[in-house]
Amino acid sequence: MSYAFEPMSIVGLPIHGSDDLYPVRRIYCVGRNYAAHAREMGFDPDREPPFFFCKPNDAQSIVPVKAGETIDLPYPSQTSNYHYEIELVVAIGKGGKNISVEEAAAHIFGYAVGLDMTRRDLQMKMREMGRPWEIGKAFDYSAPIGAIHPIAATGELNVADIHLTVDGQTRQRSDINHLIWNVAETISKLSELFELQAGDLIMTGTPEGVGAVKQGETMHAEVAGLSPITVKMI
Repeated sequence: MSYAFEPMSIVGLPIHGSDDLYPVRRIYCVGRNYAAHAREMGFDPDREPPFFFCKPNDAQSIVPVKAGETIDLPYPSQTSNYHYEIELVVAIGKGGKNISVEEAAAHIFGYAVGLDMTRRDLQMKMREMGRPWEIGKAFDYSAPIGAIHPIAATGELNVADIHLTVDGQTRQRSDINHLIWNVAETISKLSELFELQAGDLIMTGTPEGVGAVKQGETMHAEVAGLSPITVKMI
């Protein structure tokens, strides 16, 4: 049996310290997972069950960023309010469902820095109309992600500075220990809804300070202990 046309290649993210690539299966995202960000978006940050949305994993959505390089990211169509959201990305290395909090770390392959790029005006319009967020979140080039650092090298990450600058000016700064639902809890909750598989990525949420980025500006995103990423809007 053959395909009617050539299928799209699997997207591979670089792995720090290895020539191998991490094959991406799905991208799950956690909404409003820092209290201060929930407040700036107009929501009550009380600890209610987390909610999730997805980004497509194709080559035009996930943008692999190699160490030391600056990625040129095209400004998307149909928006005039294009936002950055720095996030800790968790890469799953072993699948499972109904994973307990205590067992969650055993399912982690590693960690990376990512940007959940958002057409905020379109997202808000869809939210006001009670419609899905895809046009605001799941569009081409919406997820630049850096090299994955294996958990065997980093250990389990529960405390780390998370920091984003635009043209050298700090826009977002917090610590991942301020996550409303920490990484282990997020994995556990997500696995109640989906059977996780090796190759799944989880974007764990963004801290306060989200805002618009313009053409010509350069974003630099860091999580302590991981390879930073630099992205220029073109």
